[in-house]
Amino acid sequence: MTHHVTEQPLVQGGRSAALAAACVRGGVAAGLGLGALAVLVIAAWVSSPFPDGGPGDVLHAAAGLWLLAHGVELIRTDTLSGLPAPLGVVPLLLAALPVWLVHRAARDTLDPGAGVRDRPRPSPSGAVASVAGGYLLVTAAVVLYSESGPLPAELVTAGLWPPAVVAGAAGAGVWTALGRPFPGPRWAVLARAAGLGLGTLLTGGAVAAAASTAWHAGRAQTVFLGLAGEWSGRAVVLLLVLALLPNAAVWGAAYGLGPGFALGTGALATPLGLAGDPAVPPFPLLAAVPAEGRGTWLHWAVAAVPLVAAVLLGHRVGRSARTWTARDTALTVLGAAGACGAAVAVLAAAAGGPLGSGRLAAFGPVGWQTGLAAVLWGACAGLPAALGVRAWGRRSPRPKRVPAPAPAPDLTKTKTKTKVEVEAAASGDRELSRKEWWRPARRPTLKWWGRLRRTGAATGVPAPGGAPQEDPYDDDLYGGSYGNAYGGPYGDPFGDTGYEPYDFLPAAWEPSPEPRPKPDPEPDQAPEPAPGPAPDSKGPGA
Repeated sequence: MTHHVTEQPLVQGGRSAALAAACVRGGVAAGLGLGALAVLVIAAWVSSPFPDGGPGDVLHAAAGLWLLAHGVELIRTDTLSGLPAPLGVVPLLLAALPVWLVHRAARDTLDPGAGVRDRPRPSPSGAVASVAGGYLLVTAAVVLYSESGPLPAELVTAGLWPPAVVAGAAGAGVWTALGRPFPGPRWAVLARAAGLGLGTLLTGGAVAAAASTAWHAGRAQTVFLGLAGEWSGRAVVLLLVLALLPNAAVWGAAYGLGPGFALGTGALATPLGLAGDPAVPPFPLLAAVPAEGRGTWLHWAVAAVPLVAAVLLGHRVGRSARTWTARDTALTVLGAAGACGAAVAVLAAAAGGPLGSGRLAAFGPVGWQTGLAAVLWGACAGLPAALGVRAWGRRSPRPKRVPAPAPAPDLTKTKTKTKVEVEAAASGDRELSRKEWWRPARRPTLKWWGRLRRTGAATGVPAPGGAPQEDPYDDDLYGGSYGNAYGGPYGDPFGDTGYEPYDFLPAAWEPSPEPRPKPDPEPDQAPEPAPGPAPDSKGPGA
């Protein structure tokens, strides 16, 4: 009882400490991201030959840039017209830094390492809440700090986007620490198919943007050199271009999907052409924007990107749906298309936004239009692909064709066939083997012991007590030259006259030897009388 009473507070205190440690991890992750951006901004300010503002302005700029990476819209107060102008285009590569830091902090909270396995750990929901809470505390402090600078945060977006981004990244980190579980195999297939479709869309969009930039390389170089004259300014412009490269990929994907992107209020770029009067600021990446007028086949070819993405999405589902019903396959494809469309909508909304007031109030792709187009592509092209792959995987193999049995060989006619031909006819193979096709048809293939003669003597060798033995098979089946050379099929090629003969049974392919007719016995001749004295011609009375 005492042990139970003393142990319970220790367990509760251990869990509380784990939650506090998770909250601290979230705050540290926010501080690391903010510090990294502050270092970059301070380095650019120090290296500038004509710095503008003091250290306070530099820190405010770093804070505003960090909030912009979380999707917070900033307000520029130092404009030429004196009117505040919004800034809402999020550099997506810059946003990857805080997302990765929050993800790692949540993952390490549930999986701290091999050396501290015995420490109490919070529950998955507690880890997400603690890490996100610590991170958002720092975010709130930075929002308050930015209000006194030249780039204050817009409060509505500050209360909407940072909690969503941080909670999503923390949830992904906890899910990774738990081994990425899924409720069922179909959900796993859905997630993988959606990821494959999204990756294909972004890759194709990046290729399209790179190809267009290379096509307009001269104009892009002119704009790049005109923005800054010294190397420090060009280095800052180059860093900004690198931070906006994922935005260009999303713009290319939105262009291929069909809705395109806005180049100011009243100007829209789609594969069909550029409509309206675009308001394009001087920037190297914007040099890749298509020219005004109707689109050509080069612009229409970008539509192959969402087509390939939808087919791959459907193929991924259909490959795993061989044992599913058609209804489950269709629902999985639609779910994957919806998940892919939702991700595309979020990325498109972050990649675009206002760059100012007036004509620059709408710039980039529209989130809901791009996401809806991705869903339609996935449903229209991915669903037939999934059903086709499923049907192909469920096909039954064709039975093998059994060859008809060959007719039995007519052994009565084997007298005119060779051994090779008889064996080929019996096995149903009408082609001679590669080793025996060259042999003449009139010469059989016999073993040396099959050439021994019944008498045990070679042709022309006199048998004991008799005349030379003739070859009865000399010109019958094997030909005269073959029989004379080897003494027939039963002759002794070595001429061994002392060989004890015995009967050999002919093989199946050899004809039975015809019995040789015995010659008629000659009549016995009367013995001649012995020679005696000649008789007297005169008779006895002479």
